[in-house]
Amino acid sequence: MLREQRRVEEVEIFLPAGFAAPFTLHGQMFDADSARCFVVKDAGDDPDVTHGVEVHAEVARRRSPGLQIVGGAGIGRVTKPGLAVAVGEWAINPAPQRMIAAAVHSIFSADEGLRVSISIPDGEARAQKTLNARLGIVGGLSILGTSGVVRPLSHLAWTDTLDVALDVAQAAGLDTVVLSTGRTSEAAARRVLPLPEEAFVMMGDFVGHTLDACHRRGIPQLVLAAQFAKLVKIAAGHDRTHVRDSRLDLGRLAGWARQAGLDEAATKRIESANTARQALETAADRQRLAAIVAAEALATLRRRAPGAAIGVLLAGYDGQPAESYGDWPKQDNRGV
Repeated sequence: MLREQRRVEEVEIFLPAGFAAPFTLHGQMFDADSARCFVVKDAGDDPDVTHGVEVHAEVARRRSPGLQIVGGAGIGRVTKPGLAVAVGEWAINPAPQRMIAAAVHSIFSADEGLRVSISIPDGEARAQKTLNARLGIVGGLSILGTSGVVRPLSHLAWTDTLDVALDVAQAAGLDTVVLSTGRTSEAAARRVLPLPEEAFVMMGDFVGHTLDACHRRGIPQLVLAAQFAKLVKIAAGHDRTHVRDSRLDLGRLAGWARQAGLDEAATKRIESANTARQALETAADRQRLAAIVAAEALATLRRRAPGAAIGVLLAGYDGQPAESYGDWPKQDNRGV
């Protein structure tokens, strides 16, 4: 539109995935010095706070030669090290920047003086529903992506976020990372571990991925915070603890209890329980049963992340920290 001074209704963008995709344009405006429009993001079947968002782009002429890519309203800036772009820069990752440059240079020469501004009008409000602030991205959303394609129900966005969170923790110089299975268990951990915000990583159901990522990075101290039912699944060695991905094996729980010397009446109650929570709450000795599961969980975690000191925090169903087990962070650790 800027070069030819005519309205364009649709464009094709070549994606890193290896093919071109069509995009319908909206809000087209142009004059001799600039042109702008927006597209509406379709996040597919993946739950995503950015579904339906308007992503605006403006291309404007400038006096200096070369291409400049900047963020506008609703795009965050990076404030912590460990991300794909440097502190102080707009949160527009390298792959999207390359895509933008390739699109511009398919129309204009590399010497042409141009500025591309990307903005999301409600990006700052949407960012409040993400982990951006914890990761060090303030003021709006990030422009992310590696392939340009949303893979339905791939959960890639979640695991990518976990990797970034661990990178941020390492860049902050932290020796201890606290992995939680949800908000309740994280809140319980925060009550007893006065660590910096970057130390807390909500891994959700992705236990295997997170432990492998911690091991690759050589993180020396891990604390896993979970409620009892999730801890049983972790002890059983499930890579993912979602109900779709693992079967809560009360028979196995009963077997651990039997091996630890609990009487037959106690193990029968476990086997006949409907849930792990019920098994715990109806146990004659809750502390002993919890300790049995924690010991099994620690053994599993140490096999998955050998060399790391690992502690377990059992979070109560009332949201309070219940018991701690294993290797606990030393009081001289960063932030403690």
